[in-house]
Amino acid sequence: MSARNIVTRTLNHRRRGKTDWARVDALTDRQIKKAIRSDPDAAPILDKKWFAKAQLVMPEPKVPVSLRIDREVVDWFKSHGARYQSRMNAILKAYVQTQRKAV
Repeated sequence: MSARNIVTRTLNHRRRGKTDWARVDALTDRQIKKAIRSDPDAAPILDKKWFAKAQLVMPEPKVPVSLRIDREVVDWFKSHGARYQSRMNAILKAYVQTQRKAV
């Protein structure tokens, strides 16, 4: 791991975000609900009824393995950024799910 990629921040030297918090604070509950309803990508508003039935589902822990993979494959995944192993896992998982459906 390269030291030049490591960034340390303290509470006194946090990076400022782009959110206009004064504008957000000025919104009424009615305006927020209207904005959520008009946004097709927004999750539904969760109420007490939903939380009463909700269950916490913890993901299964990953199994560490030693695996030999062609360098070309590893390089391709790495070239697409961090968390390349998670992407490899997601692709393998999708493959397994399609094979289960095919049987």
